[in-house]
Amino acid sequence: MNNRELSLRDHLQELRRRLLISVIALLVGTVVAFAFWEQAVELLKRPAQEINDGQGITLIATQVTETLTTSFKISMAGGAVLAFPVILYQIIRFIAPGLTGGERRVLFIFMPAAMLAFVAGAAFGYFVLTPQALPFLLTFGEGVVEPLVRISSLVDVMIRLLFWMGIVFETPLVMLLLAQIGIVNAQAFSRFRRFWLVIAFILAAVITPTFDPVNQILVALPLLVLYELGVLLTRLVGRSKRKSTESTNPIS
Repeated sequence: MNNRELSLRDHLQELRRRLLISVIALLVGTVVAFAFWEQAVELLKRPAQEINDGQGITLIATQVTETLTTSFKISMAGGAVLAFPVILYQIIRFIAPGLTGGERRVLFIFMPAAMLAFVAGAAFGYFVLTPQALPFLLTFGEGVVEPLVRISSLVDVMIRLLFWMGIVFETPLVMLLLAQIGIVNAQAFSRFRRFWLVIAFILAAVITPTFDPVNQILVALPLLVLYELGVLLTRLVGRSKRKSTESTNPIS
């Protein structure tokens, strides 16, 4: 057996070990989250607390297994959140040995920053967007219909909205990474700005559960601001690269 086969086996064993640790962390996180699924439901329906004269909403279940399956869904989502730092650490530890020193520095900065950006996006969705969107949805047609909200429907809407807002807040980091590895530069992003304006409102229409312009603007504005932040970061990266090139290749 040659060294290449040994190296491949070592890498596969390392990958299996990292995956096993990640799966165990996810299972433990899911079990812990299951113990608090009722509190999680209370948190998810809190943005709708202002309707019905401050009494909020009463959730219902229309299927025998609906509450149970929804509790599992909440537990798995919560478990993923709790296990994410462990999973992130395992990814970094697996990838890092094959990277150069500069690539490791980028990885160690980018991965935690991506996690913080996702949390910031989910927080924006929870504290800014949903307090506007849920009351609009639940009071639309008031006097004609009485809303009876299924627990699974509320949980699906909230998890989907918070997840996609977290993804949206990764925009400047993705732009920075693309500039760092030399795929796109700041000038290209600047030229793309007018197209991003249209894309931002299309994404806002997809992400928001409502069709009213106020909630769509609440999503589109952060997208535009995040894009401009990404352009600024890519310009800084470009200047840093030029200075580094000039210092290593001085003009005689």
